[in-house]
Amino acid sequence: MTTATADEGDGRVAARPAYARLLSFPAIGALIGAIAVFVLFMAVAPPFRAIDNSGTILYQASTIGMMAVPVALLMIGGEFDLSAGVAVTTAALAASMIAWQWSLNVWVGVLLSLVLALGIGWFNGWLLQRTKLPSFLVTLGTFFILQGCNLAVTKLVAGGVTSPRITDIDGYDSAAAVFASDISIGGLHLEITLLFWLVLTVVAAVALTRLRIGNWILASGGDEASARAVGVPAARTKTGLFMFVGFCAWLLGMHTLFNFDAVQTNMGIGNEFIYIIAAVVGGCLLTGGYGSVAGASLGALIYGMTNLGITYAGWNPDWLKTFLGVMLVGATLINTFVRRQAAKR
Repeated sequence: MTTATADEGDGRVAARPAYARLLSFPAIGALIGAIAVFVLFMAVAPPFRAIDNSGTILYQASTIGMMAVPVALLMIGGEFDLSAGVAVTTAALAASMIAWQWSLNVWVGVLLSLVLALGIGWFNGWLLQRTKLPSFLVTLGTFFILQGCNLAVTKLVAGGVTSPRITDIDGYDSAAAVFASDISIGGLHLEITLLFWLVLTVVAAVALTRLRIGNWILASGGDEASARAVGVPAARTKTGLFMFVGFCAWLLGMHTLFNFDAVQTNMGIGNEFIYIIAAVVGGCLLTGGYGSVAGASLGALIYGMTNLGITYAGWNPDWLKTFLGVMLVGATLINTFVRRQAAKR
């Protein structure tokens, strides 16, 4: 009898074809989608080609991407955060009203707002572990709590539904320079949120694919009981992910506050679903344990291009939500197919 060579007889060590390796990349669907959307609007929307409008598109994508990245990590870890959108507003309102109510340096309000945002994330993780309820229900409760507090406290402190203006308080200019600065390069106007978005994407992608915490996130989302059995600190991992969502909500909230000088209490409501859509389009499964941070950022880019591309093309913007719903369902089906094909290969 002859022994087959490894390449001929053992499929476990045989080289995979290029298309199989490509299918194993969770963000491949989002990459193809981003290219398709870009080509579409380049063809049908002349304003889409203007260099000055590119900055607006990137700004829109960055404000979604800054939250899509942590939401994607949380989904890969097997959980959802429906309070992510309103938490951005909570962070902005807290920083503004703390500084205004007690005549403090703006930076004091900013730092106390960070503590609050991290506390909200910790509370979500703690309550999830204590009650064993689905994160959908836990964070839905947090959503309503924050929404009510935003409205009630703002009316109590500021006498209306808009945060007080703090432009004349010490520390405002330096804080605005950190959270709401911008640059122009050859006619392209870029907001600092683009830098925040890119840094968050790189850091989260490296953590997921290169560090031990990434293995913990994938294991916790894939099968939490099995992960615990082999020593993965699933509870701490998930709580940390909720706190990372809180940190990013604070960061975006600070930009919102210092970019617009005031914040309304109803801002951010509904954005949590856009963050989830971006993550799903980027390859994250709703069941957890699989996904891509880079894909979530591509999903945010698709949203930014679509949201403004529809306007630039002169189409009826009322169809945007319909498009997002179709994109969510389509991405879910495609991502499931891609994962199955990758597993077969």
